[in-house]
Amino acid sequence: MSMFHATQQEILNQYLTESQGNINISFEFFPPRTTEMEKILWKTINKLSKLNPLFVSVTYSVNSGTRDYTDKTIKKIKKRTGLIAAPHLTCINETQQKLTYIAQKYWDNGIRNIIALRGDKSTKYPKPSMHAIDLVSLLKKIGNFDITVAAYPEVHPEAKNAQSDIIHLKKKIDAGANRAITQFFFDVEQYLRFRDLCISIGIDIDITPGILPIFNFRQLQYFTSITKVKIPHWISMMFRGLDNDFKTQKMLGTFVAMNMIRILIKEGVKNFHFYTLNRSDITYAICHTLVKYIHN
Repeated sequence: MSMFHATQQEILNQYLTESQGNINISFEFFPPRTTEMEKILWKTINKLSKLNPLFVSVTYSVNSGTRDYTDKTIKKIKKRTGLIAAPHLTCINETQQKLTYIAQKYWDNGIRNIIALRGDKSTKYPKPSMHAIDLVSLLKKIGNFDITVAAYPEVHPEAKNAQSDIIHLKKKIDAGANRAITQFFFDVEQYLRFRDLCISIGIDIDITPGILPIFNFRQLQYFTSITKVKIPHWISMMFRGLDNDFKTQKMLGTFVAMNMIRILIKEGVKNFHFYTLNRSDITYAICHTLVKYIHN
C-alpha cells in the first residue's frame, strides 16, 4: 500500500468514526446549450445519481438568458431520475408579476425546491429591481416551497462589511428560507467562524458548505478573481508548475477536498453541496468514498 493510499485510508476511517453515518450530499449542474454539452451532462447525472443525493440544482444566469434551458433540464432530471431537482431563480431583472408567474408555474408542475438568488449585476442589469429577501417572501406566498439561499463565509463582494452581510442572510432566513448553501471556499476555519457567527445572531438553519473540487487550477483562479474567494498559499504552492498536468491536478484536488471534508465532519457538518461544473470524475470519487465508507 502506498503512502498516499494509507493517508487516504486513515481519512476514510476517521470519516466513519466521526460522521455516525448521517452525511447528505447534493450537486449543482449548469444547463447545456449544445448537443455535445447535453451528452456530457447526462453522463455526469447518470453517474452521480447512483450516490442518492439529497437533491440536485440547475443554475440560471440572467446574463446568458438560459431560463428555458434551466427549466427543460429540471424537468428532464425529475422525469428520468426521480431526483429532487431545484432550479436557480434570480430576480435582478424580473418584475414581481413575472416572478409570481414563474413561481406559480413551478408549483403547478410539482417543483417544490427553489434556489432563490438575487443574481449577478452586469452592465445590462446594474440596479436590481428586487433582492433575494423579496424573492423568498414572494415564493412563500405562492406555496410552501423548500427554499435555499446563498451565504458567503468570506463576505459577499458587494457587501459593506461582514456584519451587514450576515444581517442580510438573517433577513432571508426570517423571510422563510429553509437552508443556505455557501459560496465555495478553501479556508475551513473561515467557514467555521462564519457558522459560529450565524448561530450567535439566531440563524438556526443548516449552513451547507459548498465544495468546489479543483481539477483545473487556472480555471479556479479565474473563478476566485470574480468571487473574491481566497486561495490559501499552501494550495497555490501545491499546484505550482502543474499548469498542463491535469491528471496530477485532479489527484491533488481530490486530496484537498477530502481533507476539507474530514475537518468539517469533525466539526459536526453533515451536509455538503458540490459544484460539479458538469464533471463527474473528482466529485464521484469523493462522494463515493463518503457514501460507501459511511453507510457500510
